[in-house]
Amino acid sequence: MEKTDLAKILSASGYHGLYRFIAQARNGAVAEALENGKRLIFPSNSRITSLEDIAIYTSEGELKLGKVFTKMAEVLEGKEAPGSKSAEKDIRAVFEKAVPNYDADRFYISHMKKVVDWYNELLKHASLEFVTDEDREKEA
Repeated sequence: MEKTDLAKILSASGYHGLYRFIAQARNGAVAEALENGKRLIFPSNSRITSLEDIAIYTSEGELKLGKVFTKMAEVLEGKEAPGSKSAEKDIRAVFEKAVPNYDADRFYISHMKKVVDWYNELLKHASLEFVTDEDREKEA
């Protein structure tokens, strides 16, 4: 399986799941759902965020989401994480092992639930091996 480019994996406010960026449209962005491959156009006023741009707060600063996913995969031994509907203590336990220095005052359970759902979706429909800046430079 090829590496996942988190710069092209999108989360959109009001839409469930993750999307792969396909192209810029005149009135927004064309994306494809990771789960089922259905394409849709996000209007230009949509709040879309690339997973590459997301980080969690730790006592040492911010930790990029790609590194968080990698640490989660190590702790979970490549298996699924407890889903967002799981008990809060089970979800927290994953982060206490994977990112023990997360900032509990700024990284809430609601954030953790999103991250575990994204992790599980990437595990099922993409790869937890990510494109690096070095890979991008080689491509260019």
